[in-house]
Amino acid sequence: MINQVTLVGRMTKDPDLRYTVEGKAVLNITLALNRHYRNSKGDYDADFVLCTLWNKTAENTAKYCSKGSIVGVTGKIQTRNYEGQDGKKIYVTEVVADSVKFMGGRPVEEKELHPF
Repeated sequence: MINQVTLVGRMTKDPDLRYTVEGKAVLNITLALNRHYRNSKGDYDADFVLCTLWNKTAENTAKYCSKGSIVGVTGKIQTRNYEGQDGKKIYVTEVVADSVKFMGGRPVEEKELHPF
């Protein structure tokens, strides 16, 4: 079976690097990915994809990227679940990154985003 995804999008917020109790760096980022067609109002909709980065990849992304940075992520889709504070099970689907490429470009306002 094949489980590989490649995404290119803009980071929706500044990175917040954390470390596990074992000392491993972990970074969760959300990428905004514009769709390639307009909605009924003539605007481009976007999808927001959670990505988890580990170790040096996490540290370098936190160091060199910020909100609005364009990054390319290659990784695997993974699902997990945990129990929320209210006792209900919460399911998460995310991309666990194998690699991240910094694509450059200046951060832009959301109204400027378009796929071309």
